[in-house]
Amino acid sequence: MATPTMRAIRLHQYGGPEVLRYDEVPVPDPGPGEVLVRVHAAGVNPPDRYLRGGMTTVPGRPEATVSLPVIPGTDVSGVVAAVAADVRDFSVGDEVFGLLRFPGFDGSAYAEYVAAPASDLAPKPAGLDHAHAAAVPMAGLTAWQFLIDVGHDHPSPFQRAPHRPMALGSGTTVLVNGAAGGVGHFALQLAKWKGARVIAVASGVHASFLRDLGADRFIDYTRARPEDLVRDVDLVVDTVGGPGSGRFLRTLKPGGALYPVLPGEFGEEDLAQAGGDVTVSTGQVRSSGAQLARLGRLLDAGTIRVALDSTFPLAEARAAHERAARGHVQGKIVLTVA
Repeated sequence: MATPTMRAIRLHQYGGPEVLRYDEVPVPDPGPGEVLVRVHAAGVNPPDRYLRGGMTTVPGRPEATVSLPVIPGTDVSGVVAAVAADVRDFSVGDEVFGLLRFPGFDGSAYAEYVAAPASDLAPKPAGLDHAHAAAVPMAGLTAWQFLIDVGHDHPSPFQRAPHRPMALGSGTTVLVNGAAGGVGHFALQLAKWKGARVIAVASGVHASFLRDLGADRFIDYTRARPEDLVRDVDLVVDTVGGPGSGRFLRTLKPGGALYPVLPGEFGEEDLAQAGGDVTVSTGQVRSSGAQLARLGRLLDAGTIRVALDSTFPLAEARAAHERAARGHVQGKIVLTVA
């Protein structure tokens, strides 16, 4: 009997978007604790591009987690096609979405089918199509675990102390840098859900989008430096990182905190100007079907929304990665599977 096959994007070598190949491969079999998902959409995330570029280990896991050829991708939305004998929470025909096997590079979501741990999945929000649902898992869970509830006790590879989200409420001011991106637009909405006042920082083209999501104040970083305009912020969520990210320490009030989602660079001058009584705390997002289910209920209720920057057919994954490389993404980029 012939082995069933599917189409998938695979890497046979590392490099630019041109190394993404549209291959025919065997359909995976779900192992213990897994379900087979017929993929309808897969989200495009920074770790997918890091893997494509040659990163084979993730922070906290020094051993290589992949070998070529490999199917990239972690964010998925689809329909359960088969279940392992020990799975009780899902049945064939259920619509699901999830962040698969993260931290790690073995999610294999850029495919027509994927074998997914049942614990990484949640029921797809009924009010979302698969493209919007696939845009949620990594970005939404990152914002949730930074701002609402870490939800696990795994040691952080980035700092000794565990990350503890700050209590947010009506007396709290939160600045979100990179507010129009995947993590940023969820962080803005979750902070508003908790009652905080939110200052959104992005380029001017995103102003109306972010005000529509609930931003109380918008700063166009191409016209003014946020650190020159803002003081006495309780929390900065920096989704951009990189050189100069320490400047946001100057915006904090005593006792405030900076949460760098991506690695930042902080000099002694930045810390000195902040006055010393501030916290810098980060973490690493992890798969969680339970937390994703909570996000799903907020999405179904319309409390938070997910934005799509653009969608591309699975076969055009190269174009999707090229779009990501151009930057200024509003929401998320998603691959759709016919």
